[in-house]
Amino acid sequence: MFSLVAIHKSYGPVRAVGPVDLEIAKARTTVLLGPSGCGKSTLLRLMTGLTSPDSGEVRFEGVRVQPDRWPSLRRHLGYVIQEGGLFPHLTAWSNVTLMARHLGWSGPDVDRRVEELGQLTRLDRPTLLRYPAELSGGQRQRVSLMRALMLDPAVLLLDEPLGALDPMTRFDLQTDLAQIFRSLGKTVVLVTHDLSEAGFLGDLIVLMKEGRVVQTGTLEQFVHHPAEPFVRKFINAQRSPLEAVAPVA
Repeated sequence: MFSLVAIHKSYGPVRAVGPVDLEIAKARTTVLLGPSGCGKSTLLRLMTGLTSPDSGEVRFEGVRVQPDRWPSLRRHLGYVIQEGGLFPHLTAWSNVTLMARHLGWSGPDVDRRVEELGQLTRLDRPTLLRYPAELSGGQRQRVSLMRALMLDPAVLLLDEPLGALDPMTRFDLQTDLAQIFRSLGKTVVLVTHDLSEAGFLGDLIVLMKEGRVVQTGTLEQFVHHPAEPFVRKFINAQRSPLEAVAPVA
């Protein structure tokens, strides 16, 4: 779906990403994993056109994306950020339907789509008539997911969508996201620093360090066949207290 070819991106003297070559498979969930500042969110922003590479190419379905193509391409992308990014002066319903109404969807079509997404994310109509400040963190993220899916995009991009949630809410949403990803069959790119979340949700994990890709594969491959010492260290740093008594060899 996406190809990043010889990508470099810097902010002033600081290299954020590069060199990176990466393929994002169609109808699969790819997880960009790594510590803070490793470049994973920058890669996601490159895929949305929110920032441009200093060198290299971003390709969508095999075609190089030029700057003038981004406005039309973004209608094929659903984007979810940490803490939702909802407009506080609009109800949840209005946040979800904003782009559809802007594009001239009919009232019945809007209502039908919201009902479908409400069932998918387990949000009822009374909840959707509230303002973001009246919702829990988990509910706000569900609304943000509904908004990202409203136009039925080909690709869903999520930038640490569960990072600010408490463990129980995060667990529930991880379970729901896994079911949603399977049922929709969309191309998904998820950014996280959480190893267990990556293993639970991802078909392919891309581990990054200092702007470059260290290893790609499954969680099992990372555990049993680490590409370099950093992979082993990253895994051991995230193990639970009970697991820590048996560190990765």
